[in-house]
Amino acid sequence: MTQAIQDQRLGRFRRFASGPGRLLRRPRTIALVCVGVLAAAGWTYLGLLAGDMVKSGHGEALGPGMGWLATLVEALCRPTFGASSAHAGMPGTGAWSPVDFGLILLMWCAMALAMMLPTAGPMIVTYSEIAETASAKGEPVVSPLVLAAGYTAVWIGFAVAATALQWSLAQLALLDPAMRSTSVLFSGAVFAGAGLYQFSALKYACVTQCQRPFPFFFAHWTSHPEGVFRLGVRQGLYCLGCCWAMMLVMLTVGLMNIVWMAALGAVMAIEKILTTTRFSRAIGVVLIGTGVLLIVSSIVAHWPARTV
Repeated sequence: MTQAIQDQRLGRFRRFASGPGRLLRRPRTIALVCVGVLAAAGWTYLGLLAGDMVKSGHGEALGPGMGWLATLVEALCRPTFGASSAHAGMPGTGAWSPVDFGLILLMWCAMALAMMLPTAGPMIVTYSEIAETASAKGEPVVSPLVLAAGYTAVWIGFAVAATALQWSLAQLALLDPAMRSTSVLFSGAVFAGAGLYQFSALKYACVTQCQRPFPFFFAHWTSHPEGVFRLGVRQGLYCLGCCWAMMLVMLTVGLMNIVWMAALGAVMAIEKILTTTRFSRAIGVVLIGTGVLLIVSSIVAHWPARTV
């Protein structure tokens, strides 16, 4: 009887090892799935905020033709629909309550998850490949989830700083209730600044590290969780140094502009996949050109009319 029970348990173990157990032995698969789930959660939360903006009359801030998408996400995630959120859009130009600050912080965190986590895929795959090779040799390794946690911590810190910056801009009345810039001159300066940063030495150093993570991991390899977390933080800082200026462009086009969100996310992902800085410099030219056009149009619009 005992032998029969043991055989039955052994059979169950073998079935597990050939199915879910085999999946659990693939850290790269687990890490990428978790990154995908978190990114999807970020986009879903942004979709809910977009639905609130549509109901509060700020749907145009989502980008051309995006109102239907927000309504669809709202219908899928909130079947009861309910009343419009009291905090839809920016809290306003007056004093922010702790709840206001917390909601805007959540929005920035969701934006970071939605836009930046997918760009970390190549870096996580590189680490996972090295870890799997080390594991096959019997060496201790740390889950890539620890690496992803360090990377995410950096962008959560950025979300806190961006929320504080948004609060400052709100006090200066540079953002409207739909979280868009109220000053063409300010928008032009942000675009031009982001474009100039594309040509800076810091941008070059950071984007190069993001494009070539293998030498970094090979030189700083560790089998301690705290060490891998620090590696994730360092990679997150490289990513931040690469992308922070383009993230701030969202302050000018509308923080909930889904079109720009997707476009900038794609641009930052392409930057990290390529092995050259030509694309980054081309984007810099486009950003500078856009900024100059906005600045010139603002000056012309406010130039005193000449009398004949």
